[in-house]
Amino acid sequence: MTFAKRHYPVIVVGGGQAGLSTSYLLQQRDIEHLVLEKQQAFHAWKQQRWDSFCLVTPNWQCRLPDHPYDGDDPHGFMVKDEIVAWMERFRASFDPPLIEGITVRAVRALPVGGYRLDTDRGPLTADQVVMAISSYHRPKVPDYARRLPARIKQLDASDYRNPAALPAGPVLVVGTGQSGCQIAEDLHLAGRQVHLAVGPAPRVSRFYRGRDVVDWLDDMGHYRLPVQEHLTEEQVRAKANHYVTGRDGGRDIDLRRFALEGMRLHGRLENIEAGQASFGDDLGENLDKADATNARIKKSIDDYIARQGISAPAEAPYEPVWEPPRDLARELDLEAEGITAVIWCIGYAPDFSWIHAPAFDASGYPKHRRGVTASPGLYFLGLPWLHTWGSGRIYAIAEDAEHLVDHIEAARLPLREQYLAGIA
Repeated sequence: MTFAKRHYPVIVVGGGQAGLSTSYLLQQRDIEHLVLEKQQAFHAWKQQRWDSFCLVTPNWQCRLPDHPYDGDDPHGFMVKDEIVAWMERFRASFDPPLIEGITVRAVRALPVGGYRLDTDRGPLTADQVVMAISSYHRPKVPDYARRLPARIKQLDASDYRNPAALPAGPVLVVGTGQSGCQIAEDLHLAGRQVHLAVGPAPRVSRFYRGRDVVDWLDDMGHYRLPVQEHLTEEQVRAKANHYVTGRDGGRDIDLRRFALEGMRLHGRLENIEAGQASFGDDLGENLDKADATNARIKKSIDDYIARQGISAPAEAPYEPVWEPPRDLARELDLEAEGITAVIWCIGYAPDFSWIHAPAFDASGYPKHRRGVTASPGLYFLGLPWLHTWGSGRIYAIAEDAEHLVDHIEAARLPLREQYLAGIA
């Protein structure tokens, strides 16, 4: 698809599930628009997930506008190819006005209203712009990573594909959010020696008292609570996701059990110097805190079951199956241990520096109320905790997109296109 013209009432930047959900709803209301995607639709799902990747939330939580999960296993967990196929069926259902392979280099608020988008195919203007680009833009890699020996392969979670794609030998995985734990498990199940630097990420059980924990929490209204009823937005954004897996039908990720099976657990990675990796003295504390979070979630489910008078099977409290030895070494000789690869799984930093509009806080993060910013006609969609827990996931994209399209429809005001044509 090419440009039919240089000005559009609405331009959506990003061709993932958030951007195309917005496009679907705009099309339903007969609002002319254009969707711009740097790579290809659903690029992150296609190119930035490992081979064994699967959802950590059940399939029934997958819902895009007028496109719920359409398979026969609502309580299962789709793998990568199934997720992509489901999303492609959504795209095919309405033929969005999507241009792929176009880079938006800058977005600028105009003094007359509206926005100019500088692209690698020339400038465009729009009355309103939806930024559907998430906030996971740059992998976080510490400065001391530069001191790793050159023979050790380094990559971040989005570059990992499978154990066979790595050099033979032990692997150091840094970080225990969802990606770090699942990648460590993938390597562990393949028989690779894994060293895992354990951070403070919490964990949650897959099943409890006869049901998936997600089912219980959904019944309890947890996923529909707006961010204002949790911690502050800054605190919520800083929290790591609970680690659990949907692999093989779903199960807990218990790092203590991995340790019993031969995985080498360490505290948080603090430094690399002269071929030595140094870890904090916090492994036991981090494991205990993760278990405590899991216990609190279970307690909230117990309380809900009791209040509602629900008949559900009892379950014994979790008992730790492994404790870190008191003499656990805090340094690891990378050469002596034969480490051949390090996988950084410590998150991603946002980069909105190319968007020039009065819509950001002092740290450069978007200031908004459910995606609506103080810069008229500029919106964000798909950010973590945009409104609820599901905002950064597939679960609540449709609801958040509809909220923004309501604003877009109400704010439709023609710009002085003649003026804009002159500056383009």
